[in-house]
Amino acid sequence: MGKKHIKWVLGIAGLLFFVFFVFFFVIFLSGDGLPFGDKVAVVEVEGIITEPESINKQIKEFVERDDVKAIVVRINSPGGGVGPSQEIYREVKKAGAKKKIIASMGAVAASGGYYIAAAADKIVANPGTITGSIGVIMEFANAEELLNKIGFKGYVIKSGEYKDIGSPLRGMKDDEKRLLQNVIDDVHQQFVGIVAENRKLKIDAVKKFADGRIFSGQQAKDIGLVDDIGNFQDAIDIAASMANIKGKPIVLYPEKKGIRLWDIIFGDAASTLGGQMLKKLKGGYGGLQYLFPYSI
Repeated sequence: MGKKHIKWVLGIAGLLFFVFFVFFFVIFLSGDGLPFGDKVAVVEVEGIITEPESINKQIKEFVERDDVKAIVVRINSPGGGVGPSQEIYREVKKAGAKKKIIASMGAVAASGGYYIAAAADKIVANPGTITGSIGVIMEFANAEELLNKIGFKGYVIKSGEYKDIGSPLRGMKDDEKRLLQNVIDDVHQQFVGIVAENRKLKIDAVKKFADGRIFSGQQAKDIGLVDDIGNFQDAIDIAASMANIKGKPIVLYPEKKGIRLWDIIFGDAASTLGGQMLKKLKGGYGGLQYLFPYSI
């Protein structure tokens, strides 16, 4: 092989080494440190809870990773649908059998947001976090008088006496209210039981404040709903300590989704306020919800 060929090969090898070095530095060293070693993963629960699939998928993926030793569930949510909240709670609870789970409360972690947090090994809140709101709500609209004024009539064909319960075309009968109240009471009792079981509190003690009232993070700590007062970084440090991770922990976040058309057209304000309103309306009136409804 001639000298020119040797120089050419060495040049190519040097270039490849340089490219690899830059790639390694940008991808792996520009974050929280080397990608190797034990990690704390973060799962975010944001906004009104309407669907559990994406959150549960993230939890499952982190649970399956051997390098993830703890998971911080970061909650900024006033709650949402009963079913979705219970599904996420269940997945967090199952994850707790294999990983250390810390709930970190942001501005608000109320109702269904607190329901999810109750599954964690430890709950960390800011002193001013809005939390609690342990209760169930169903909302209906009655447009009967308005429709009568504009001369609009609606007709309902139904298969059973209660099939149109909550219809906006008429008022609600007393027996219908009692039926819905029984459902509300049963689901509320489920919530109370979850809090009592996970927080090691007596049922009667939980019932005293499980009337929908909200608490600050500090107040919640005083009555046993929260373990520690601290911010998100404190929750990361606590998770690392509980998982016996030495030194500064490597924090692993889920991949971010692409920008939505809503964000492009209307901007961040729409995606936060308008987007939350759309989520709330998605379930429609009458949906059974673990929700603090006045937080948006």
